[in-house]
Amino acid sequence: MDPGTPSRLRAAARRPLWRIVLALVLVLTGLGGWWLSAGGSARYPRGTTRLATGVQQGVYDRYGQLLVPHLAGTMPGVRLELDNSEGSLDNLARVTTGRDDFAIATADAVAQYTGPGREKLRAIARLYDDYLQLIVPAGSPVLRAADLKGLRVGVGQSLSGVNLVTRRLLAAAGLDPDRDIKPAFLGIGDAANELRAGKLDAFFWSGGLPTSALTTLSEQVRIRIVPLGDLTESIHLVEGGGTDAYRAATMPKGTYPDAVPQDAVATVAVPNLLITRSDVNDDLVQGMTRAVIDSRDQIGAQVHAAQLVDLRTAVYTDPLPLHEGAARYYRSVKP
Repeated sequence: MDPGTPSRLRAAARRPLWRIVLALVLVLTGLGGWWLSAGGSARYPRGTTRLATGVQQGVYDRYGQLLVPHLAGTMPGVRLELDNSEGSLDNLARVTTGRDDFAIATADAVAQYTGPGREKLRAIARLYDDYLQLIVPAGSPVLRAADLKGLRVGVGQSLSGVNLVTRRLLAAAGLDPDRDIKPAFLGIGDAANELRAGKLDAFFWSGGLPTSALTTLSEQVRIRIVPLGDLTESIHLVEGGGTDAYRAATMPKGTYPDAVPQDAVATVAVPNLLITRSDVNDDLVQGMTRAVIDSRDQIGAQVHAAQLVDLRTAVYTDPLPLHEGAARYYRSVKP
């Protein structure tokens, strides 16, 4: 045998391995380029970012819980932590002061907000609409909002979107929210408990459909949903910014199977926005936007309101402009 034959054989045997390694390098390089172009690059800041949600047992709270793992999958190294709050007005203050980077807030609350840092507010997406719901015991004589005069009524916590719109609904019904009712500033969990115990005559709620706390309440005690559709026009005449955010809406038949009436209920609705600040990192916001849109079906299976998150409507975030990171995402997926 030629003395050089063994070395030539070893070299020949090594060639396929080098070809495989080279091919893998090229593939991984290509994937890395795709990852960068898709906005999932290493440029976004790792670490913890915070989302202000709302009261426990509310739709904001549940939505945030389900969004956490989706953001982790979209942006490895980013940990989303949730902060419960009183609601929309509280959330706006949390974002403008830097306590939280992200939050959910109703469009009417955004329009009315005049606190420090208002000019820094930006939108990420229009999520879904909140439906205004007035809950009373099934045997209550209250047939419309005007019948609440003199009664003890849950009006939401003081910094909540529920409280904001409740005051406007009462004014639209011809009632002074400070004098004509006995207001109870309660979140939905406490309000449901008080109504169940007979300590509350009625309470207002603004949330996506269905709200789990109301589903549970309807299974424990007979409740009735009072129509609010007669206030659709008059609420726009109430003083204060944001009244243009309200629209006529209908709660579908059987939203709460154990509540009455079983027929559809006319009411008022207002959009929810996912918000942030202009100084929050563009790549972080782009990843958050992607997580919100891509998680719609999975989150919607448990929070039905989230099924309404839609790429075609998400960009309509009036009264706030889109954050540049969100705008970049929408441009990247535009047909």
